[in-house]
Amino acid sequence: MVSSSAGIVTGLTAAALVTIGVLAHQASVSVPDDLGRTGATVSPAPGAAKAPRDRRHPHALPAMSGTGERVVYSVDDDRVWLVGPGNKVRRTFEVTPSTVDPTPGAYTVTSRSNRITGSDGIPVEHVVRFAGAQGVAIGFSAAVDGSTAAPDPDRPTGGIRESRADGEAMWNFATIGRQVVVVP
Repeated sequence: MVSSSAGIVTGLTAAALVTIGVLAHQASVSVPDDLGRTGATVSPAPGAAKAPRDRRHPHALPAMSGTGERVVYSVDDDRVWLVGPGNKVRRTFEVTPSTVDPTPGAYTVTSRSNRITGSDGIPVEHVVRFAGAQGVAIGFSAAVDGSTAAPDPDRPTGGIRESRADGEAMWNFATIGRQVVVVP
């Protein structure tokens, strides 16, 4: 009787493993190719125009910059908006762009570092990363010495520099998983 019970258990275990294998295979063939991709989740149409701006209020949140709580970064305007509930702008500020720009689209904050040395050799704090391009990580950071000088144009860097006060505001707002919308 013991060997009969062991045979049943072995048979049921084998059947369960086969079922799991079949389900895993079915799931793997239906996974989108871009699952886990750190790039943009929404791409602009080829030749997409610059996001419409309010000419009377140049610091106004760009139209078509998403919904919900998010960080909005305008590549053309070198400006950031921290957007809270109800589409209300909590803070907006100018930044010094990196030499490598992120592609317009929607991203999420993927990692953060309190203090590190930037890819340009400058000590930085409040690093909030959300994208990658041309082999460099792209994110917001503040130089510990407070400088916001433009980076060497011949060196690929992904650090979008902000003042220390703006860096602290970004650090407190842009936690892991927070949406970052990049507009032209």
